[in-house]
Amino acid sequence: MANISVLSSIATREAYLELVPPFERTTGHTVTTTWAGTVDIMKRMAAGETYDLVMISAKELDQLISQGRVAAGSRVDIAHCGIGVAVRAGAPRPDISSGEALKRALLAARTVGYTSGPSGVYMAELIERMGIAGQVKPKHRGVPSGATVGTIVASGEAEIGFQQVSELVHIKGIDYIGPLPPDVQRVTVFSSGIHSRASHPDAAKALQGYLVAPAAAAVMKRHGLEPGGA
Repeated sequence: MANISVLSSIATREAYLELVPPFERTTGHTVTTTWAGTVDIMKRMAAGETYDLVMISAKELDQLISQGRVAAGSRVDIAHCGIGVAVRAGAPRPDISSGEALKRALLAARTVGYTSGPSGVYMAELIERMGIAGQVKPKHRGVPSGATVGTIVASGEAEIGFQQVSELVHIKGIDYIGPLPPDVQRVTVFSSGIHSRASHPDAAKALQGYLVAPAAAAVMKRHGLEPGGA
């Protein structure tokens, strides 16, 4: 039996934490997970850290494969998720029914929270594309890599916050008001890959298979994720 080491971003954390214990009971393997933000994961990989399995957005995983840090052919798409919007619990809920409504909400908010991860990178691009970067950027509030925007929305530091739906729906002290409107939504695929120097590649592959098995789909959906690739 193997002790599988995993380095993972937080987008799939709640579903993953529900699925890993039955995997351990079924297989006899144990799983040790290090949680980090996307930026931090890429830095850890560049520094030569070694794990059995890496879980991160598909775009970054493909970069790690091209760099030879993750084994070619080992990518398995775990889930996909859009970006959601939240305000502090009990606060007025802005209209986010369309891209134009979202633009008005961004301009009206005193402070706007998003991360340095995939959702935050996209939000910065969207704000530029909307032509309101000059007004919104001074109001931006961020969090450290691997942290959740929901925490600064709950505290009142950010009046409105944006992050993957799966990273918002569990946060106490906020009201999740829905996904970005379809005309400006960005769906991110979260994938897994076996490290090119993995100590337990076969056990890591078994974990990948368990996370995408039909029985895991309901767990993924319960935690704000859609199973598999987009």
